[in-house]
Amino acid sequence: MGASANEVKAFLERHYGEKKETLKQEAYQDLERTLTVEKIDVTLPGRTIPLGRLHPTTQIVRQICDIFVALGFQVVEGPEVEWDYYNFEALNIPADHPARDMFSTFWIDTESSERPMLLRTHTSPMQIRVMERTRPPVRVVVPGKVYRYEATDATHESMFYQLEGLAVDENITLADLKGTLFEFAKRLFGEERKVRFRCDYFPFVEPGVEVAIDCFACGGAGCRLCSGTGWLEILGAGMVHPDVLRRVNYDPDVYTGFAFGLGLERILMLRYGIDDVRLFYSNDTRFLRQF
Repeated sequence: MGASANEVKAFLERHYGEKKETLKQEAYQDLERTLTVEKIDVTLPGRTIPLGRLHPTTQIVRQICDIFVALGFQVVEGPEVEWDYYNFEALNIPADHPARDMFSTFWIDTESSERPMLLRTHTSPMQIRVMERTRPPVRVVVPGKVYRYEATDATHESMFYQLEGLAVDENITLADLKGTLFEFAKRLFGEERKVRFRCDYFPFVEPGVEVAIDCFACGGAGCRLCSGTGWLEILGAGMVHPDVLRRVNYDPDVYTGFAFGLGLERILMLRYGIDDVRLFYSNDTRFLRQF
């Protein structure tokens, strides 16, 4: 029995050792194949990690703000949910004023009907808020989102960005407004740009002007981008209305000022030849990667 047990033990140990050696060789072969197939050349440059970037609207906000800061303006922000008083009434647009039809408004239900509330339709309410708490001289720009209750198409959005500018001091004239906006247009669009001022109407300025630059696509000859006129409108502006100054206890016989406002998506569309404003907020990375 002892001899038989020793033979069985020797048989099992021999076969176990052979199988163990076979498995070890196979493992080495698998490792060699893996190293051959999946080897890494450490001398190659690493794969770049995809990084995010600033939205084109954020980029233009910062660029334009930098221009006006260099011209002596301060950047301020205000509430997007606004009182009717600041959005309309204090800006010479009372309840029965026809200019209210220019603004398709998102109204907000409140418990008090005496103080209507809305999503601001422009950044101009900050003119009043700034002047209420600041004595002249005042020089501010106000970037921010505004809202309009209107159908969305290639040239209209229910939410977009505007930038408002305001300067108030003694002896400010229309020449100061023209010089400021002329310099802004040159810095943003290039030194070779021509700038045109034409009369326009806004309830909170008098006189009001429309500012345009010569079309950089056709050089002023007329094309599809400028609708054949040779000019591209970039903003509206004017001298602050005396009634607006009186509302914030500024004496219009002592102080004068100018204000201007521009749509930032429109600036981007003109600058890059974009024909659909909806592209900015469609979250299409193919579009956003270009900026």
